[in-house]
Amino acid sequence: MLEMLINPKRAERKSWEMFFIGLLYATFSFLLVQWIFSGNPVLSKYSGVFLVTFTVIFSMPFVYYIIKLEEQKDVEYSGHLRLLKEHSKAIMAFLWLFLGFLVAFSFWYIVLPDGAENFRAQIETFCQINRPGNIEECAAQYGIGDFGVTGSAASITGTSITGELSAKDKVLSIFENNIYVMIFTLIFSIIFGAGAIFILAWNASVIAAAIGIFARSQLSELPMGLLRYMIHGLPEVAAYFIAALSGGILGIAVIKRDTNNDKFWSIVQDSLNLIVIAVIILLISALIEVFITPALF
Repeated sequence: MLEMLINPKRAERKSWEMFFIGLLYATFSFLLVQWIFSGNPVLSKYSGVFLVTFTVIFSMPFVYYIIKLEEQKDVEYSGHLRLLKEHSKAIMAFLWLFLGFLVAFSFWYIVLPDGAENFRAQIETFCQINRPGNIEECAAQYGIGDFGVTGSAASITGTSITGELSAKDKVLSIFENNIYVMIFTLIFSIIFGAGAIFILAWNASVIAAAIGIFARSQLSELPMGLLRYMIHGLPEVAAYFIAALSGGILGIAVIKRDTNNDKFWSIVQDSLNLIVIAVIILLISALIEVFITPALF
């Protein structure tokens, strides 16, 4: 019931409503994790992963149906500009959903006294990215005892930039990392369809942990934390959603046997156009991260 609170067609018409759906999905996921796993000394260590899993379960039907709707548009409509305009509605719905996740995760991280314990995996990932030489000390500093590395995961929190790298090298390093995540998202969306939402929900939770660390458990600092990471993070997220949409459209076309349809090559071309747009946006976001975000914060 909860996973289908809003119709995909309605979401495209009023995409801002997805922000509140994202808030609701993330909050319910958090409450479920607290209720089911917080009392278990073993499973509570993996609450950050369960949090993302429940969020994905709630979101999966919506993401699948909206990708299916976009694939149908590729069959029905002609003209690349018309298709890009139609796809932009889905991208906006995804972005509002993502922002809902992000705000809810950040809020609960900051508000709860044991917020860090509910984001163990996310904090460990943050430390792996930003302080790879001293992960244990970093994790302990941010409230994680009994440290254990969760393993690598694709993340859009940004590449760790250490040392005296030139601005060009920083841009290339961040761009390379973001391209890697985009390819990972694209492959996930082709193979699993709406499965790419897992990567994006995971990244929302990692960014939320970073915002919580930046805010130092002060709710008044939440807007500034969101601004700090979203100046360059929002274009990155948009690029990943575009890549996910591209892969999802192609995957659904294959499932529906549209490969035998004259429209298939038009669908392929539309997917390639979306990937090119995603790459351009990632380059712009890398430039923003290197030259604009540090100047403001």
